[in-house]
Amino acid sequence: MEVSIRLKIKTMYNDFSPKEQAIADYILENPEKISHSSISDLATELGIADSTLFQFTKKLGYNGFKDFKMTMLVQGEDFSGITAHENIQNDDTELTMAQKVFDSSISALQDTKKLLRQEDLKTAADLINQSNRLIFFGVGGSEIVATDAYQKFLRSPISVVHSTDYHIQLMEASLLTENDCAIVISHSGRSKEAIILAEVAKEVGAKIIVLTSHSHSPLAKLGDVVLISISEETAFRSEALASRISQLSILDSLLVILMFNNHEEAQTSISKVRHVISSIKENS
Repeated sequence: MEVSIRLKIKTMYNDFSPKEQAIADYILENPEKISHSSISDLATELGIADSTLFQFTKKLGYNGFKDFKMTMLVQGEDFSGITAHENIQNDDTELTMAQKVFDSSISALQDTKKLLRQEDLKTAADLINQSNRLIFFGVGGSEIVATDAYQKFLRSPISVVHSTDYHIQLMEASLLTENDCAIVISHSGRSKEAIILAEVAKEVGAKIIVLTSHSHSPLAKLGDVVLISISEETAFRSEALASRISQLSILDSLLVILMFNNHEEAQTSISKVRHVISSIKENS
């Protein structure tokens, strides 16, 4: 299934120039106008050359403006939901605020689900399954996601590693081998720390799975496979924070795939974990 124009724009937005971001914003805010106007009319309204708009549609992967426009017409329903999760307003009740936060999270999960690709999931699962060690890297908010994934993957038959300290993560990255796999998490894909971790891991030959919201980011270019999460921003909650639920769901999916691919070993490891945890609960 082809990725929609709206999702392409969201995953590429940070890598657009300021002029391209202005075009992208206009498209997202005026989808109906775009699909019923000529390239010259739109270029005039945006104050740009026809060729600039033409090149923007090419950058999104279309043959030109006509191809882009036809796709816009077909995907009209996808754009109709953009305003459904508007930002929280001052006169919203507490319940309305909570509902909008939930709607934003639901939208993020639905959009991320649309971006999942069979070949990417299979490649990522194979890299994990074939590795001697699986290590999770993340800094700041992404470290929380890495920690959550680490404690979940401890139940799998794969040997997993994660440290919360960045300097220790760097040392761990340098000690990886070509038989190991690293999952590097960064919403923006532009975190200097995350990029350095991926570069160190790549230098020693480790396989790299990148989890980010921006498919054309510097970090994404370092991955053997890239898994994309989408987020919806609300008032007082940044996109980086909102992307967390999408990233957690992707990692949960990889865990389920891994466990089903190693059913007997997974049952053994789960039993061991459950046994030791239950013994602590009984004695508390």
